[in-house]
Amino acid sequence: MKILGISAFYHDSAACLIEDGRIVAAAQEERFTRKKHDDAYPAHAVAYCLKAGDVTADALDAVAFYDKPILKFDRILKTHLMTVPYCLPSFLKAIPLWINKKLYIHSMLEKELHSKAPIFFPEHHESHAASAFFASPFERAAFVTVDGVGEWATTSFGVGNKNRIAILSELHFPHSLGLLYSAFTHYLGFKINSGEYKLMGLAPYGEPVYVKTILDHLIDLKEDGSYRLNMDYFGYCGGLNAINKKFEDLFGGPAKTEEEPFEDRHLNVARSIQEVLDEAMLKMARHVRKKTGEKYLCLAGGVALNCVSNGKILREKIFDDLWIQPAASDSGGALGAALYVYHQYHKKERTPGSYPCGIQKDSLWGPEFGDEEIERFLKGVNATYQKLAPEPMVEATARELANEKVVGWFQGRMEFGPRALGARSILGDPRSPKMQSVMNLKIKFRESFRPFAPSVMREKVGEYFDLEHDSPYMLLVAPVRDSKKLVSNDSALKSSKGIEKLRVLKSVIPAVTHVDYSARVQTVSEKDNPFYYSVLKAFEKLTGCPLLINTSFNVRGEPIVCTPNEAYTCFMRTKIDVLVMGRFFLAKDAQKPVQTKDQYSAEQLVGTD
Repeated sequence: MKILGISAFYHDSAACLIEDGRIVAAAQEERFTRKKHDDAYPAHAVAYCLKAGDVTADALDAVAFYDKPILKFDRILKTHLMTVPYCLPSFLKAIPLWINKKLYIHSMLEKELHSKAPIFFPEHHESHAASAFFASPFERAAFVTVDGVGEWATTSFGVGNKNRIAILSELHFPHSLGLLYSAFTHYLGFKINSGEYKLMGLAPYGEPVYVKTILDHLIDLKEDGSYRLNMDYFGYCGGLNAINKKFEDLFGGPAKTEEEPFEDRHLNVARSIQEVLDEAMLKMARHVRKKTGEKYLCLAGGVALNCVSNGKILREKIFDDLWIQPAASDSGGALGAALYVYHQYHKKERTPGSYPCGIQKDSLWGPEFGDEEIERFLKGVNATYQKLAPEPMVEATARELANEKVVGWFQGRMEFGPRALGARSILGDPRSPKMQSVMNLKIKFRESFRPFAPSVMREKVGEYFDLEHDSPYMLLVAPVRDSKKLVSNDSALKSSKGIEKLRVLKSVIPAVTHVDYSARVQTVSEKDNPFYYSVLKAFEKLTGCPLLINTSFNVRGEPIVCTPNEAYTCFMRTKIDVLVMGRFFLAKDAQKPVQTKDQYSAEQLVGTD
């Protein structure tokens, strides 16, 4: 049975193909269109999935869309009617789009796909729950889904058992942890549905001085993790802005613009909302354990990408084990919708995948490019390269990394989800004091405060981090071990303020140690990602250090690279020293002067995009 899952029209559109309950292919539309968080119908992702599965649309057994448009329209219409006349600008923007397009998704899908397969519409949080539980390695578990909003639900929990899920409780719009966090994202000058990662990274630079203010004025948080927001401070009900002037006045001034420097109050606001979110998620997890009695927990929804909160849930030992959907936001809804139809509607049996990854495996479900295709492209742009066998390639890569060179790493199938996991990655030496600054400012072209994550050999993770758990998807933050901290610099760190803390060396792996002595860890096992693991092992042999910086292969404002052309262009436009693409090794100093993508001829790009 072949089922195509689709998510679209809000953010992070995606497609997924499953066959008999197993993933065949999955990808976000942004990787093909190069429009970050693309919300359009995922035509390119659909075409890729069908091609990868060697199936035509008319041979599909079912199509699953990740939410119910009619219910979502019901919420939007009622929200606007309740906020007349304030809502008029938002009404004039939103309603025509729904009437002309979004209400007719069923007919649109039939037209786009040219398929007579039945089309199913699980609810939004059913899709999230299905992506969390059905993809997990557990036979039964509790699940929690938290995001901005689906149709009406913003938070849910329930139980999955074998091939069934049951949502036991929901919280509804306008009360939303995701929208609360996004309101602060906007207030701090970041883009909603994009800058939440930045807020999380900024938080450790501040102090939690506004926690009481948030709990007293913005959110009534109960012991069971339920909550209500005070809508007097928000503008998203019928308005075009997430917050209003009353919100701004509460924190001492107007929302920050992207260009303005950070003040101490901005850093303190970031720290405070992160701590409130952590507390809400902890209370929710405790309540769900008590109500369900389940030993394991699965998480999905955009808030499940907050790896700081995830790490705290794990360290509190509320559940025996934790599994987080790596494509936790709307992109993963495509996978969840397909799995929901297969197991819940068709009642097909479910065999959980092996621990720790389940059927998601390494989450490398996107396009791949063979050596012939890569070499054809490299010849087309007159690149200078060496073609190496796997073992010499790994050794050469490790040597460059040990010499503090930055490596663009392009191998196999592309990641599904927002994190680079060793297929489309930029790698560096975590021991280097200068590497964070170099990679942020000269390669990623992003804010200097942003932390980098380490990839670490699974069996060595406990030597460097207070973590004895698998973290294959880079979705858990853990403290650096005391034995790896530079305690002599602790006083300097405590006496520094704000962004100044960035300049203090904090550990023997300073490039991946955040200002609060934490790191967002990815564990890599030889079984799940053998080639990437071999690079870590070779680097350890040279240096004694079993980890590397791993950041996504892209620059600020662009999606992760998908094709050889995009990888080469990023390599040539930035200060990446080495590009390793398939079996091909390219040194920057051996290349001809930098070319831009616009200078490539159509003939040079044949077969690569």
